[in-house]
Amino acid sequence: MVLISAAVCTKSGKTIVSRQFVEMTKARIEGLLAAFPKLMTSGKQHTFVETDSVRYVYQPMEKLYMLLITTKASNILEDLETLRLFSKVIPEYCRTLDEKDIVDNAFNLIFAFDEIVALGYRESVNLAQIKTFVEMDSHEEKVFQAVRETQEKEAKQKMREKAKELQRQRMESQKKGIPMGRNFGSSGDSFGVSASNMSSSSPLIGIGEITKPTPTVPKASAPKNALKLGGKSRDVDTFVDQLKSEGEKVTNLTPTTTSSSAPSRPKTDVITDDIHLRVEDKLTTRIGRDGGVQTFELSGLLTLRVADDKFGRIKIFLDNNDQRGIQLQTHPNIDKELFRNKSQIGLKNPTKPFPLNTDVGVLKWRYTTQDESAIPLTINCWPSENGEGGCDVNIEYMLENTKLELQDVTITIPLPMGVTPSITECDGDYEHDSRKHQLHWNLPVVDATNKEGAMEFSVPSSIPGDFFPVDVSFTSKTLYADLKPSQITLVDDESTPLKYSIETMMYPEKYEIV
Repeated sequence: MVLISAAVCTKSGKTIVSRQFVEMTKARIEGLLAAFPKLMTSGKQHTFVETDSVRYVYQPMEKLYMLLITTKASNILEDLETLRLFSKVIPEYCRTLDEKDIVDNAFNLIFAFDEIVALGYRESVNLAQIKTFVEMDSHEEKVFQAVRETQEKEAKQKMREKAKELQRQRMESQKKGIPMGRNFGSSGDSFGVSASNMSSSSPLIGIGEITKPTPTVPKASAPKNALKLGGKSRDVDTFVDQLKSEGEKVTNLTPTTTSSSAPSRPKTDVITDDIHLRVEDKLTTRIGRDGGVQTFELSGLLTLRVADDKFGRIKIFLDNNDQRGIQLQTHPNIDKELFRNKSQIGLKNPTKPFPLNTDVGVLKWRYTTQDESAIPLTINCWPSENGEGGCDVNIEYMLENTKLELQDVTITIPLPMGVTPSITECDGDYEHDSRKHQLHWNLPVVDATNKEGAMEFSVPSSIPGDFFPVDVSFTSKTLYADLKPSQITLVDDESTPLKYSIETMMYPEKYEIV
C-alpha cells in the first residue's frame, strides 16, 4: 500500500488540512484534491472513487470529508482500515468538526498523521500510541525555561531592592535636612553602576513602583545542576516562593504525564504516625487480543518517613513470601548484609538516624515475565461481525489472582465515531462517552466473591478492530508482591515493637489489551 496524501476537506471541495507522504509537486496534489468533489456521485454513498491513476478513499464526518489518496494497486481493505484510524484521530484534537476547529488544531493533526504513515506506508500503531507520541515533551526544556525565568525574576528583585535602598537614603536625607543633590552626589558611583545593571536586565521602573512596599524575600543562591534529570532546581523553588510572597498564582513547572499512558498515584486517607511506611506496586501490562503477554512489568517501592527524632535510629522487619523471583534492591545507605541474612532494613551506620520529615525510599523491587499466569486480571474481548454491517461484542473479565481485591475497576472499550452501542447484558454499570467515543464498564469491586463477569453489546457500522485497544484501570490495597513489613523496632531495643502507620496500594500505570 502506498498512501499519497491524507486531507480533511469540506463537502464543497475546499481543502482545510492536507499532508503529503511521497514526493509530489504542489500543482499535482492540488489538482488531485480539486478533482475529488467532481467525482462524487450525488445521492449515493460510496467509500472510494477511482480514476485512471489514483484511488480516493473517504469517510463523511458531518460537514467534512476525511480523504485518503492512494495508488490503484493498494489493498482496499487496508485503505479502509487506515481511513478509520485517521477518522478516530480527528475528534481527539478537535472538539467540534468544523472548519475553524480543524484549522486551529492543524499542526496537532499533521503530527498525528505523520505517526500513522511514514514515506507512504502505514505504521503499526493504534490511537493510544499516537496520542502518547504526539504529547511527548522535554523535561530538560521545561527545567531550562524555569531556570531562565527564575534568573529574570532575581534580576528584577535585585533592581527593586536597589530602588528601595535609594528610597531609604532619600528619606534619611530629608530627615537630616541634607539636599537631595548632595546625597545622590555622594553615592554617584554606586548609583551609576546600579543604573547600568538595571538597564541591561530589565526596563527602568517608575517612582510608583519604587515607593510600593515589597515583601522581603530571602536571596536565592546561584543555580547548581540546573539540568539534572529527576531533580528539582533550587532556582525553581526560589522562583515559586517569590511569586507566592508577591501574591501571584503559581502553576506547577514540573512536567505531568498524560492520563491515558500514566495515571497519577491514587490518594489515600491513612492517618500517619511518627513512623509512616508507604508500599506501592505499579503494573505495566500489555496483552494481545488473541492471548499472549507482550509486556508485564511490576515495579515497587517501600518508602519510610520519620517525624520524630527519637525514632530516627530504627530497623524495619520484613516478611518476604515471594515465590515468583522478584528482584529486590536496597538503597545504597542500607545495610545489605542485614537485609540479605535477616530481611531487616537498617542503615549501614547504625549510629546515624534516618532523615526527619522526608520520604526516603529504602527498598525497591522489579519483576518482568512473559508468563500468562502472572496476569492478575484477564480481559477477553470478542467482537464478531453480525452480517448487518456491525459487530456483536462479548467481553468478560476473570480475576486470576484471587488474593487480590481490586476497587474502582474501569474497563474502557473504544468505539467507532458517531455510533451508539446497544447493551444487551452487563454485570455492573456502564457509561457511554459519546465525545471520546468510548464505552466504560465500571465495577466497584472485583475479588474472590466477584471474580468474573461479562457484558454484551452491539454496535452498527463497525469492524472487530474498532474495539481495541481495551484499557483497564483499578486501585487495590492488596499488593501484587508478597512482601510486607511485620514490625519496627529501635536499633538498641529490638524487643519492643514501635507503633507505625502504613499505606499499601497497587495500581496499573498502563494495562491494555491490544
